Amino acid sequence: MSLPKYVPGNPRSLNNFFSPTSWMISDPERFVSLIREASRLVEGGIYFGDNLFTWARNNSLFDDLAFREAWERNIVNDADRAVAWRRYFLATMAYHAVQLPGDFVECGVYAGTGVKTVADYLGGKDFPKTFWAYDTYDYNPVEGHAFDGQQPGFYDLVQKRFEGYANVRLVRGLIPDSFAGHSPEAIAYLHIDLNNADAEIATLEHLFDRVVPGGVVIFDDYEWANMYRPQKLAEDAWLDARRYRVSPLPTGQGFVIKRPPAA
Repeated sequence: MSLPKYVPGNPRSLNNFFSPTSWMISDPERFVSLIREASRLVEGGIYFGDNLFTWARNNSLFDDLAFREAWERNIVNDADRAVAWRRYFLATMAYHAVQLPGDFVECGVYAGTGVKTVADYLGGKDFPKTFWAYDTYDYNPVEGHAFDGQQPGFYDLVQKRFEGYANVRLVRGLIPDSFAGHSPEAIAYLHIDLNNADAEIATLEHLFDRVVPGGVVIFDDYEWANMYRPQKLAEDAWLDARRYRVSPLPTGQGFVIKRPPAA
């Protein structure tokens, strides 16, 4: 298995990142202007985008040249640029998981950018695992969450992005019905991004027990509030019954590492 090569970062420089794309802001133009002003008052190592404003950070994602190349190659819209930190968390968890037994799974794929960024980081068309990618593709079943392009024919466009990626399997349909006959027995990496509490709990019900010891479960929306809060509350209760706690991240994600079965 070929893993991305470690390249030491420059000890004398820090990367800054500034994207105007964030969400849940009443006056985006004024907000970005104020952040630009605030950024002049803080130390370097700034990250702004995706509802994050941090400073004095290493911004390690930009030191990882293999990731940076995979991320930049797959940017198709402003959101893809803004969520770079989220994508790097996926990439680092995938780096860990690809060395375990089991397949990769993403539930809630949209245009496939998350799947393709991870695959490109870990071998591209030679990605060594089967990567199962579940979505309705041509429409969004969650009210108020339709994304650009989700209309008849969108699935075909996503398929074209993965031409030559023999190990990526796009599975079209509603979860959990689409798991029937089209899902792995062992999972090393499970990324859930369905924007709906019922669908995410159904995913856990069907797939969590298949995650191998040391495997990772990543919730894209776990630490996002407001309309996303029901997902967190449902997942907390479901996982608490199994003696797990989700580790929340400032990116809005959360994750769990699967334990070995109790003796």
